Amino acid sequence: MPRARGGPKTRQRRKKILKKAKGYVGGRRKLYRTAAETVLRAGAFAYRGRKQKKRRARGLWIIRINAACREAGLSYSRFMAALKQAGILLDRKVLAEMAVSDPQGFAKLAETARAQAR
Repeated sequence: MPRARGGPKTRQRRKKILKKAKGYVGGRRKLYRTAAETVLRAGAFAYRGRKQKKRRARGLWIIRINAACREAGLSYSRFMAALKQAGILLDRKVLAEMAVSDPQGFAKLAETARAQAR
């Protein structure tokens, strides 16, 4: 039986990895084995980073809402609890955007929350 050599499929697989390794430094870009390790590792970091990005965004929204609440004389937790009691179903992303771009509208929400908290 003839020896199986690296044919088109193997070449395609290796080219795919080396294409993903474009921009890496030294052997990580040119040598298949090191490139394959680095690409695999980079994929793991990218996956983890996509999750962390969401966490960081939520944290930023909370910081912005809290800052706007403090200006209105409320704490973040009391503000969120009062909004929930009042039946105002706005998520943190929208509230943070309001706090930055529409302070008057956010102040009205804060008044509603303050009235609900009493």
